[in-house]
This record gives sequence, C-alpha cells and structure tokens, in this order.
Amino acid sequence: MSSTSSSDQNLMISALGHDPLLLTNALCRACLESRCNIVSSRLTRHNDYCALILQVSGSWDALARLETNLPVLAKRENCQVQFSRTVNPELKQKALPYIIYVSAIYRADILPELCQFLIDHKVTLDTITYDSFLAPQTQTRMLNATLTITLPADMHISWLRDEFLDFADTLNLDAILEPWRPQLT
Repeated sequence: MSSTSSSDQNLMISALGHDPLLLTNALCRACLESRCNIVSSRLTRHNDYCALILQVSGSWDALARLETNLPVLAKRENCQVQFSRTVNPELKQKALPYIIYVSAIYRADILPELCQFLIDHKVTLDTITYDSFLAPQTQTRMLNATLTITLPADMHISWLRDEFLDFADTLNLDAILEPWRPQLT
C-alpha cells in the first residue's frame, strides 16, 4: 500500500448496508485493491442498518480505479454507496476544541435548536452523537447528545458559556459546554 503524500487526493465514501462487518470488509478490501489509503472511518448501527463513512486518499488514478469499482461493489454486496472527491482543507486559523453534552426529555426540536445556536454564534460543528431511548425507571423518552465543536481562538469563552447556559435553561436542557480532552486509555 502506498503511503500518504502531499500530492494525494481524497474521496469521501458513505455506505448503508445490513451487515457492518461485511460492509466494512468489502469497502476496506476495495480500497486496498485500488491502492488507496483509509484516512478515517466511522461506523454506526441504526436498527437493522449500519452506516459507514470513509475518507480515503490516494493518487488520482488510484481514486479513479476505486470510483469505478464502487458501483459494482454496491450491487454485489447489496448495499448503497455514494462517493465524492474532496479538496484538502486550507490551513485553519487557531481554534479551540470544545464539547457539548446534552441530556433531556426527548423533543424533536432540540437538535435543530442546538445547530441554530451554533450557527448564530459562528461556532464550527465537527461531530454529533445523538441517541434517544426510554428511561428504564420511568419509561420516559429521553435523549443524549454529544457535539464536538470548534471555537474561534479570539472568542470570549466565558461569554459563550453564559449564552449557552441561558439557551439550555430556556429549552429545559441539562447541558454543559467544556473543553475537549483526549480520551486516555
């Protein structure tokens, strides 16, 4: 497998299928056979489906080979696959990684309201993990959300935290905004 170089291009692949292991194996093998490198991947299960996102890098001809093989793979593996070329991001300005944790009684408007708050305050969203569930004690439908965000380095953090806590109180959310910390294993 070739190593990643500055001349490599990127391809984003999203796939939906029923068997997470078979789907992951098929896509990883297709990348390997096309001489592409997997830069990052995320797999999640949703009822009887799984969703796999891959960021793949490689030379233009390696990516072209992979793009040609993906529709064949989708048909063979009985899954849905979409892909798109991406450009390497420009150098980012200094920014601060933060994380938001939310727990609340389920309401359909909570995630859109959180996104609107971030838009209004010019905060960048990096990842979302959002799950709803029935609380075992009360059988009340609840939600937990974790949002990883990036704050501009010049943003006044205490001001944003106050704004966020007021916003959370208005929606009756149990929520916190704190610095992102790497997970130590």
